[in-house]
Amino acid sequence: MARFADLAATLGMLAHALWFALRGLLRRLLWSAGAILIVACVLAFTRLPYDAHRWLGMAGGECLSAPRHVVVLGGSGMPSGPELLRLHRAADAARAWPSARLLVVHPGDPAVLQAMVQELVLRGVEPARIDTANAGDNTREQALLVRARIAEGRVAIVTAPENTWRSVLAFRKVGMGGVCGLPAWDHAMFHEFRYGHAAIGGKAWAPDVSERTALRYTFWNYLKLEVTCLREYAAMAYYWINGWV
Repeated sequence: MARFADLAATLGMLAHALWFALRGLLRRLLWSAGAILIVACVLAFTRLPYDAHRWLGMAGGECLSAPRHVVVLGGSGMPSGPELLRLHRAADAARAWPSARLLVVHPGDPAVLQAMVQELVLRGVEPARIDTANAGDNTREQALLVRARIAEGRVAIVTAPENTWRSVLAFRKVGMGGVCGLPAWDHAMFHEFRYGHAAIGGKAWAPDVSERTALRYTFWNYLKLEVTCLREYAAMAYYWINGWV
């Protein structure tokens, strides 16, 4: 029994020592997390998240002349907002450059790929102009796939704005020099969204934010943009480490 009592006392002392050692680290982590949250909230009241996101879409160079191929990089479900935005952008490009061929690249369920093709056809793209590739699980693999399919000619890459810079650099890395970006921007609704707080039954004791559209919408949208941009910068760092850009 004495042996078990000694063991319990020893484990208790080790646990106390471990807690004492980690307590300072845990406190610093909590302070750091709080500081990061405060900085993120402050930045969301500025236009820096918007500018960072726009820079990611334009840093690789936008297409200023007619390409030979328009490549649509998939990666979302269908229908979904990101995928439909890319297809809308690709259809616009097909109308602007009637001699360009389209290559739709999407991994996974072939039915999703077919739905993407049907969306392009619905938007006026002739089926004979559309090629497909049911593969490519990340941007690097998509770049290698397209490089094997397209031997030469200027290529326009249609993808999400935050992914455009990395995509253009990844395609150039595999030897495709004439690559430019066609970021699939979404379009903001130009409406004030003000309302009468009391007129629609708002409580007198509840904060009246009817005139504060920046707080109701812009602040939260910019917080999401911060996360989107941070994720993309992390992905770019990973691609740089691997020598893919």
